[in-house]
Amino acid sequence: MITGKYPSLRLRRSRKYAWSRRLVQENSLSYSDLILPIFLIEGKNKKESIKSMPNIFRYSIDKLSSVVGKAIKKGIPMVALFPYTNTKKKDEYGSEALNPDNLICRGIKFIKKKYKNKIGIMCDVALDPYTSHGHDGLLKKGNILNDETLDILTKQAVLQAKMGCDVIAPSDMMDGRIGKIRKALDKNNLNDVQILSYAVKFSSSFYGPFRDAVGSKKLLKGDKKTYQMDFRNSDESLREVSLDVKEGTDMIMVKPGMPYLDIIKKVKDKFKIPVLAYQVSGEYSLIMSGINKKILDKASIKETLISFKRAGASSIVTYFADQIDL
Repeated sequence: MITGKYPSLRLRRSRKYAWSRRLVQENSLSYSDLILPIFLIEGKNKKESIKSMPNIFRYSIDKLSSVVGKAIKKGIPMVALFPYTNTKKKDEYGSEALNPDNLICRGIKFIKKKYKNKIGIMCDVALDPYTSHGHDGLLKKGNILNDETLDILTKQAVLQAKMGCDVIAPSDMMDGRIGKIRKALDKNNLNDVQILSYAVKFSSSFYGPFRDAVGSKKLLKGDKKTYQMDFRNSDESLREVSLDVKEGTDMIMVKPGMPYLDIIKKVKDKFKIPVLAYQVSGEYSLIMSGINKKILDKASIKETLISFKRAGASSIVTYFADQIDL
């Protein structure tokens, strides 16, 4: 027999039934919270698997309907396009980034022509998919040139916007690029194009599968520690965000995701700006390695995604976006 005084407040009361748990839940997850990354490849009728990322593929432009149509049907609000650039088209300047007929530009035009504004398009502004050395900027004697890189990034951003990109996402981590891109967009009467700044992008070990997916992994000379953030730092992230907010960004990205939930919370609490999290390729591959790939452990995946919402993320870029049922 249980003796003694019962507590007047029992938190388990609200957990007893599913309906009561739903009533008091603090965070929820829907397809509206997700952004789907898509890798593009040259050719026709291609759906090419990526060894380091199970269930993820590179699509030729003519095969985009299969993945974009599914995303629209689920209610996913935006896709993020990334190119697998042929090595022959890469050079030390990333010239292919400014080709109006490159993979990204053709992908944007295809989606806009077929689907109009039923789904948003986000495009990276960075040179690493296009450079022969695998870096996000121009390289000279082992150093990444900041200001010279900005000129190319600005042209790349304007080109993508003119093709129909809705959200320009500079992921390069060069100083001052948000201000220059915003001024260039406005000057070209592209005032309504949004900027999502990768203001807090850490020099991380979790990017390997992505670099494999875009074909830059084996080309990368050295590392990116001179421009991507040191993962030991936290306060520095607030300085980065503060600068980009002043320069005109509309949203902020924190990348990677789960190892940096504390950063997401700090940024959200400080700036009250839309903060996005990127559940990057290394996180995806680690999760996939621990579950049955044929029968996805959807509960554990959802748990990881909710952690971003709990930390304060408005939405999440995730390779699971079109694989889970919500």
